[in-house]
Amino acid sequence: MEPRSKFWIEKDGELVLSDWRVDLLEAIEETGSLSGAAERLGVHYRRAWGKIKEMEERLRVTLIVTQSGGVDGGGTQLTPQAQDYIRKYRKFRAGLRELVDRRFKETFEE
Repeated sequence: MEPRSKFWIEKDGELVLSDWRVDLLEAIEETGSLSGAAERLGVHYRRAWGKIKEMEERLRVTLIVTQSGGVDGGGTQLTPQAQDYIRKYRKFRAGLRELVDRRFKETFEE
């Protein structure tokens, strides 16, 4: 037997941050585009865009800034608030798996 756990953060009872959503933000930062991030995560652009808009509405902050195409092409960048949420979420998640594993071992492998 082994434990399974999922963690996410809600605001006013609605999902705002999860592993997948933070992965999406990080993929935007790494690829410089929402379409590139969507492709990397294997989802449609529309779904990725919807999740970003959902997070922005629920958190009441702007997470991405987009620039339309042109000579140099378009792109998407994270705002400082988005980068802060990534940092805080990763800090929150660090060590939780180990904690769950330890508690499971203490309980089931007495």
